[in-house]
Amino acid sequence: MAKEDHPCCKRSLRPVIGIDEVGRGSLITSVTTAAVVFVSEAPEGLRDSKKLSEKKRIAFDLAIRECAEVSIGEATVQEIDRIGILAATLLAMRRAWEGIPSTLRRESLVIVDGDKAPSIPGPLELLPKGDDLCPTVSAASIIAKVCRDNAVNKLHELEPHYGWEKNKGYGTRDHIAAIEAHGPSAHHRRSFAPIRTMIKARPNI
Repeated sequence: MAKEDHPCCKRSLRPVIGIDEVGRGSLITSVTTAAVVFVSEAPEGLRDSKKLSEKKRIAFDLAIRECAEVSIGEATVQEIDRIGILAATLLAMRRAWEGIPSTLRRESLVIVDGDKAPSIPGPLELLPKGDDLCPTVSAASIIAKVCRDNAVNKLHELEPHYGWEKNKGYGTRDHIAAIEAHGPSAHHRRSFAPIRTMIKARPNI
């Protein structure tokens, strides 16, 4: 089935707000979500942001913003450590949805990539792998990815020894080695392994 033909994504009755997240499995900083609703024709070739080059993601990011309402929602590292990553992700999704103009929110079907729903009133569909099945969710994945990558790149300039410009905060071997050498930064999620284990072993780091 072509993604444009997916039944959840047909827009004959109402517009679609696509929502997706990025950074859920990262060891650092906020989890970032995006909500997108197209107000004119969507760009051709939208797909899961992970299947696009950085250059194509940036080009799509600009193109999407020209023909859609876009909103970013985040949950901070402190919120992640306090309520857990799943609840924080759903909170960030709701925040992204709230940034879409209310007239569009009332008219739209919300499609969320994944199998857990944020607390959002109105019609909502869960669509696992939605970022590769529905163009509007693909657009949300691209917007969220570009936004978070830009934020992580700025953090890298402050803390270059962790290699965040390459690993984006994920638990690569080099990143873990850097945490062991330098200790966790203020941007690390202290509730995540292996950082949680390191803190228990070395409470003063």
